Amino acid sequence: MAVLVTGGAGYIGSHMVLALLDADEEVVVLDNLSTGFDWVLPPEVKLVIGDMGDQELVGEVIRSHAIEAIAHFAAKIVVPDSVADPLGYYLNNTVKSRALIESAVKGGVKQFIFSSTAAVYGEPAVVPVPENLPLNPINPYGRSKLMTEWMLQDAARAHDLRYVALRYFNVAGADPRGRSGQSTANATHLIKVASQTALGERPYMEVFGTDYPTPDGSCLRDYIQVSDLAEAHMVALAHLREGGNSLTLNCGYGRGYSVLEVIEVVKRASGIDFEVRYSPRRQGDPAQIVAKADRIRQELGWSPRHDNLNEIVEQALSWEQSLKRRNLR
Repeated sequence: MAVLVTGGAGYIGSHMVLALLDADEEVVVLDNLSTGFDWVLPPEVKLVIGDMGDQELVGEVIRSHAIEAIAHFAAKIVVPDSVADPLGYYLNNTVKSRALIESAVKGGVKQFIFSSTAAVYGEPAVVPVPENLPLNPINPYGRSKLMTEWMLQDAARAHDLRYVALRYFNVAGADPRGRSGQSTANATHLIKVASQTALGERPYMEVFGTDYPTPDGSCLRDYIQVSDLAEAHMVALAHLREGGNSLTLNCGYGRGYSVLEVIEVVKRASGIDFEVRYSPRRQGDPAQIVAKADRIRQELGWSPRHDNLNEIVEQALSWEQSLKRRNLR
């Protein structure tokens, strides 16, 4: 029996692959490599290059590898891009997820873990944000993910399928052992971009909006370390294997840092006082979003080990340096 990881050659998916391998699980990765990298996967991992919406291919993978669970990470994730290309996001994140869920049902896969997002909350009226807050996403990215949550709820009612949907807040950092990290050159993750700027890969750091209703005027976010997030998926998988009910849970630490605070941490960690430029707000960015994160601890016993912004930034910087060395070879 094996676990199928869609988007497993990407940033978060590759950390899930490492967590599964560390637990001696059999892993199959399905990735079209549009934003993922085959070199980040250990050689013992079976990589199938293809599209999650290809139901014939997914059905064959489920049959030939005796897939018992699916961890679904494959998605488009850039909020401004979703505003510019909403139909592309609905196709990739919603339509193809529907096809994947149907393939799971037809293939007899009974356990499904979904990579959702805090963007389903939109501009939350309450901070920290509880899971039962009314959902009102303000961009196509968040809507595309919420639609998939709805599809999973309905499919679980109609079929022998149970799921855990994990609503991520801002994912950052890298594998503490240096095996994987955020490798996309044009990624938009704040800590990634700030680290690239500190190391001279970008000429300056751009801050979008300094007039938000926050203490320093910049956006406030809850940053979760990527290996901690992978561990949340592992305890979710254990929950489903033990017969647990379907769940939808926040994944965050329950505290927020502003964009300007994060930049200062990167400057201190790198020793580089890089240039910062200020630009108007981007469409679709909420002012602040921080997780109420106690339910995942209560329901699944999840206990994060890397809840430290300085550590997260140091991991990101170290990974950027390893990428520079790799690209120079």
